[in-house]
Amino acid sequence: MSTAAAGAPPRPALAVPRVERGVLAAPLAAPLARIAAALRVTRLRQACLSGIHNPFGRAVAHCDPWRLLDVCESDALLDAVAPLIGPDIVLWDSELYLDEAAWETARGREGRHWPAQPLAGAVVDIEVDSAEFACCEVHAAARLPRARPGAHYVVRYMPGTSLYNRDPLYAPNRVATQERPLVNYLNRPLWLVRGEDRAGSDFAAGYQTPAPGWAVAATRENERA
Repeated sequence: MSTAAAGAPPRPALAVPRVERGVLAAPLAAPLARIAAALRVTRLRQACLSGIHNPFGRAVAHCDPWRLLDVCESDALLDAVAPLIGPDIVLWDSELYLDEAAWETARGREGRHWPAQPLAGAVVDIEVDSAEFACCEVHAAARLPRARPGAHYVVRYMPGTSLYNRDPLYAPNRVATQERPLVNYLNRPLWLVRGEDRAGSDFAAGYQTPAPGWAVAATRENERA
């Protein structure tokens, strides 16, 4: 006689994650598609595509981060995020995955490197080719349907009730150091895109001025020499 037949309670089914969906308007989607197309040619390391919306980071040498910041701050995305994490929204990360395989691998680890304490937040997956996006809570990202072929732009938000913990000894930061040593989350700048900061996160860190264009070009020439 099977265990089920013996009267054992059935195993609970996994809850279907709540997903908010939408489509980016053309003025936001077109620049994103152009950036993705250009970066497919340059073939950068994946670590260089982390924090790509940050105009004060290394992404400025490869694309126009302000265009991506416009996407991250858009009402289309924030209106989808708010029902999941509340009215206080902090933008802390975005990353461009140039093919679906890279995003499939990454989303299986979603949440492991998040410095949000307590862990909470929303992940927005934008299919670059179609401009369609899906938004879910961070805990549910791995259970979304399989990613469609093509580039994916992924934006990560946390609620203003969570602290962005910059302590290098904080467990997720230690994991990030081991698994993504070329990505520095400790100095990542934050954007309060809606509402209020209710946890005392540091919004001053990370806003250094990037190197001027001529300096970046000179560095590239020296590397080729």
